[in-house]
Amino acid sequence: MSLEITATDSPTGEFEAESEEQILAAARRRALRSRLRTWGLRIAIIVLWLGAWQLTATLWIDPFFYSKPSLIWDRLVEWFSSGTQFGSIWLQILTTVQEAVVGFVIGAVAGVVLGVLLGRSRYWAEVASPFIKALNAVPRIVLASLFIIWFGLGLESKVATVVVLTFFAVFFNAFTGAREVDGNVIDNARILGASRWQVLSQIVLPSATTWILSSLHTAFGFALIGAVVGEYAGASKGLGLLISNAQNTFDSAGIYAGMIIITVVALVAEWAIGFAEGRLLKWRPSQAQSAREV
Repeated sequence: MSLEITATDSPTGEFEAESEEQILAAARRRALRSRLRTWGLRIAIIVLWLGAWQLTATLWIDPFFYSKPSLIWDRLVEWFSSGTQFGSIWLQILTTVQEAVVGFVIGAVAGVVLGVLLGRSRYWAEVASPFIKALNAVPRIVLASLFIIWFGLGLESKVATVVVLTFFAVFFNAFTGAREVDGNVIDNARILGASRWQVLSQIVLPSATTWILSSLHTAFGFALIGAVVGEYAGASKGLGLLISNAQNTFDSAGIYAGMIIITVVALVAEWAIGFAEGRLLKWRPSQAQSAREV
């Protein structure tokens, strides 16, 4: 039998008990209406923006340079129905995603490991600090060109570019997260006989998880940028090659079409990382729950 929580006025002027199920159902309806209003406003903004762009490019500005939504749509339909001059559009997407994912995994793992280790060792952090800062200051486009000379136009040069971009995005967050661990907790664990590895794996890493996971959102964006930059510098296939070819042929619609595809891939990856983050941090109470408990 459900618990009676509150009372509301009935049409007859009497008070009727409102059950817990009714309260939850009303809350779900309010949440649904809020989501619908949010998405409705988003769609309205997109429609208004595209409509204004289409109208402006038709009446006032030259679509050869600025393109317009209808031309971009035609280019996307052409790529997905007939393919590109470099092969199937799915092959181009798969190539870029493969380069981004492989480099992302390598760079993220290296960033976490080195960031946590240096975060717990002040001496080695001071030794490595100038080298890390110097490497981080090197322009990535220069490294992409060097990687093409060293590794060729294949997968390896693009993965190397992605690794360089993602490593630093993850490293600095992992380093800060390892430094922010409560020293009293570590001291108590050592008093109780915990080994260095146990402290690192059972205290430092879980404490730095939030920092590390938050960096992955930015890091995968950098991974896609690295893959596209590497392909832009030189490649035989990939979305970066499509954009570079569109630029060389003054195909502004092709440039926008490539940007849209990359954006969709980034949004899907962002959703996947957010889903994984929610599962990994499910044990942690939300800020709203903590506030209610206080």
